[in-house]
This record gives sequence, structure tokens and C-alpha cells, in this order.
Amino acid sequence: MEASAFEKELQKKTDFAEKVLREHLPEEEGPQKMIMEAMNYSLMAGGKRLRPILMWETYRMCGGEPGEAIGHFMAAIEMIHTYSLVHDDLPAMDNDSYRRGRETTWYVYGEAMGILAGDGLLNYAFETAARAVQDYAACGTGLSGADSQGKLSNAERLAGMERAARALAVLSGKAGIYGMIGGQAVDVMEEKGWEPIGRKANGEGAAWAAADLAEGSAGAADSAGPDSMDAGSRLLFIHAHKTAALIEASMMVGAILAGASGQQVKDIEKCAYNLGIAFQIQDDILDVVGDSQELGKPVGSDAQNRKQTYVTWKGLEQSRADVESLSREAVSILDGFGGEHAFLEQLILTLIHRRK
Repeated sequence: MEASAFEKELQKKTDFAEKVLREHLPEEEGPQKMIMEAMNYSLMAGGKRLRPILMWETYRMCGGEPGEAIGHFMAAIEMIHTYSLVHDDLPAMDNDSYRRGRETTWYVYGEAMGILAGDGLLNYAFETAARAVQDYAACGTGLSGADSQGKLSNAERLAGMERAARALAVLSGKAGIYGMIGGQAVDVMEEKGWEPIGRKANGEGAAWAAADLAEGSAGAADSAGPDSMDAGSRLLFIHAHKTAALIEASMMVGAILAGASGQQVKDIEKCAYNLGIAFQIQDDILDVVGDSQELGKPVGSDAQNRKQTYVTWKGLEQSRADVESLSREAVSILDGFGGEHAFLEQLILTLIHRRK
């Protein structure tokens, strides 16, 4: 696909995702309407809407037809992504007053309301996604597979409910403590220290970690604390969970709702993982060799802050080689699907090889 044609198509897809999101905004009403205002302020702050676009394009590639269920999940994934940004901006996290050229949510509405707005977005995301299950249960109109009168057979209703339930399970898992939140937690522990403040003050040191972990599921891959992992493993854990998990959720949900097989969903998960990791590696590369004017931010900040990155771990040339390897495998996975995916393939390559 030519660059100009791709850019036009991307704008159309972005406008579509924006329309779907606006249709799912909470009404600003009632005594608690300020939190709805703060939530909508956050959601309408702009952005590329990449996650709902990835979900929609994967859904189409796997044979999905236009319907209400996919729209509910498209809005939900953007709400989850937005809540994570709202909380990232808080004084206790990154302490940012501006994002995308305007004041951040907490800076406008206050820190307490900023926290609640993020909480509200996360919870409302699952309320929104759950409508898909409710719609199939009630045999509502606008569902894919319905006849001319908007009706589904009992078998189709049950199949739709099962797909929506599976999609909800993936969405919640990838967004939670075994997904994005888990990655954020390890990232915070890397930057701000491993022990809780109270235990530091009591002189208990890092010994608490071993005791607490012993209470959990021994041997689970995600149960190891940062102190038990080498620097490279911690970095990959953060990238895989903090960045890749929601991308995986986006594409997997699209595949599940379209009726993809279990193996196809696993293949999509791997493709999305590669995209998320390659995207983050490219981000680390650009911090070293990027153009500050093109990026819109200073380069070299990671080195100045002595931050562990993929480039400091593997070196610039190996980092570039890994980006290429991951992107080739991702494209190869897509080529194994028979549905239309030229735009999706170009979008993935554009994200991975971006210069800003």
C-alpha cells in the first residue's frame, strides 16, 4: 500500500474509532457528574486510537461482520488505555502537568478527582464491554449474524455470548496484575525502590519479598520479584506486560469476537507480542539516534537518567536486528490468515519502524 493511500485510510480508521468511542461516552449527569466530565475530558484528549483500530482490523481479517459487540470492546480498550495514562500523569507517578499539548486530568480537576477519573474509566470499560454479553442474552438488534429482523437463533445467541465472555476474560487478564498493571508495578519498583516505605522504615529490608512470594504460587513465571531477575529479564517483563499486553488484548479480542479458532487466537497473541516488544525497542533506539525536532521531545534522556533500556542491554545494532526479526515474524503470522490484512500489515510495520 502506498504511503499516501495508507495515511488516508488510517485517518478514516481513526475517525471511525473516534466515532465509536464518542457513542460510548458516559452521560455527564447526576450529583457525581464531575467524574464523568473528568473521564470524558481524558478520553477526548486526542490520540491515535491505535488499540481500537488494531482490534477492528483483526476482527475484519478473521471474518467478523459489523455489529454492536465489537464496538463495545473497541471503546472499552481505549478507556483502559486512557485510564493508564491518567494514572501515569499523577504526582505519585510521573507528575506530568501536560499531555498531548493540554493540561492533564489531575491538573485540571485535582489529584483526588484525577485518581477517581482513572478508576472510573477502568470500571466503565468493563461495564461497556459487558454490554456485548447482555446484547446477545437479550437478542438485541445490531448484532452480527442476525437476520433481517434483527433476530438470532438460540445457538447463535449462545455462541455470541460465549465469544463475548472469552473476550472479557482476555481483556481483564491483559489489563490486570498479570498484564499491564503487573508491568507498571515492576516499572515503579525499578524506579522508586523495591521495599514498601513502612517496611523500609522498620528496617526489614528486602527480606519481606521472599516471605511474601513464598505465600504465592511457587514456580509461576510471573511470581518472581525484581530482585530474583537479571536486568534484561526485568526489562523484557516490563515491556511485555506494560506495553505489549494491551496490544495483545486488542488483537486477541478482535479475533475471538470474529470466531477465530483457539490456534488462530494464539497466533494473533504472538503477532501482537512481537509488535509490542518491537515498538518499545524502537522507542529505546529513537532515544539514542532520533531527531529531537521530529520526536517532539529531547533525545538522550534515558542515558542521562541512567535508565536501563533495550539499547543499553543489547547494544544499538542488536536492538535494530531484533526489531527486524520481530517485525518479520509478525508479518509472517498475518500472512497465514486468509482474510484481508494489507492495511493491518502496513499499520504494524509503520508502528514498528516509526521515526517519532
